[in-house]
Amino acid sequence: MIERLAETIRAASAHKRPLRIRAGGSKDFYAHSLQGEVLDMRAHAGIVDYERTELVITARAGTPLAEIDAVLARGGQMLACEAPRFGDAATLGGCVAAGFSGPRRVHAGSVRDFVLGTKVMTASGDVQRFGGQVMKNVAGFDVSRLMAGSFGTLGVLLEVSLKVLPLPDEELTLRYETGEAEAIERMNRWAGQPLPISATCHVDGALHVRLSGNGLGVGAARRKMGGEEMPEADAFWGAVRDQRLAAFRGGTLWRLSIKSSTPPLNLPGSQVIEWNGALRWITGDTPAETVFAAARKAGGHATRFRGSAPTPLMQLDPGTLDLHRRIKAALDPLGIFGPQRLHPEF
Repeated sequence: MIERLAETIRAASAHKRPLRIRAGGSKDFYAHSLQGEVLDMRAHAGIVDYERTELVITARAGTPLAEIDAVLARGGQMLACEAPRFGDAATLGGCVAAGFSGPRRVHAGSVRDFVLGTKVMTASGDVQRFGGQVMKNVAGFDVSRLMAGSFGTLGVLLEVSLKVLPLPDEELTLRYETGEAEAIERMNRWAGQPLPISATCHVDGALHVRLSGNGLGVGAARRKMGGEEMPEADAFWGAVRDQRLAAFRGGTLWRLSIKSSTPPLNLPGSQVIEWNGALRWITGDTPAETVFAAARKAGGHATRFRGSAPTPLMQLDPGTLDLHRRIKAALDPLGIFGPQRLHPEF
């Protein structure tokens, strides 16, 4: 498999023919433009190593996330960031390449935070290793993390080593009927207290707060915070993670990463608030420039998460765009991997 990939990549480089790295295709919607011959990674699958006592798993890029979840669950562990699936075909390579994190991200960390090492095939067909399988292996560590969120535009992920976390002993979700302003105030206030909160989400006039940890801590927080305990909460958080709620549908979906204490945004469309107020999802037909301006005013940035081009995915300042361009030129000088996937300029 490795040699076939290398031959394909070398031939593409020789003829300056673009390639689009793909496995399950569950993140295809996130693109300015999808170009190039598909480089199918589904066959490059399987768990290479799982050191339960070391909290580390290493697997090939085409390994389904469902398989990794099952193996970790049997060991009483989990992928910490609760990465979105967007379908049963989601793979580890797509999870890391997209860099998306789910409801647990603000309390546990992002995908990038848990990447320990990678094996990557470059545009020359060579295989390089970065990082390792423990936190102290810092050589090349930043290059491994650079792969997270690159969407296959810098190289071909072959293997990834990730730190994992133990499953909580107990989880429950509290629900409060409240408006956006009060929900934002509560989330920010509770974030400054020693409470075992692992996820927050305000949608459809209700705030949902998930508590995770040992039974004693969860029980104490439950008594302190009040609220109504929510049945079948796992299904709700799965729907938030994979954007199956109705609030995520009905036009262009915008993702705004802003200051958590920002008051409710005066933008039309349905809104979902996560991460203690730091993540706002807005669905509707608001002009792109209006959304970009609102995010900048709130001390953050916006991306077009779902919706058709020519609206750009993001609006970067010239310095940041130049940095992206230089990273791309350094790691993929011929520009064969996913041209214009993220930026129309390259």
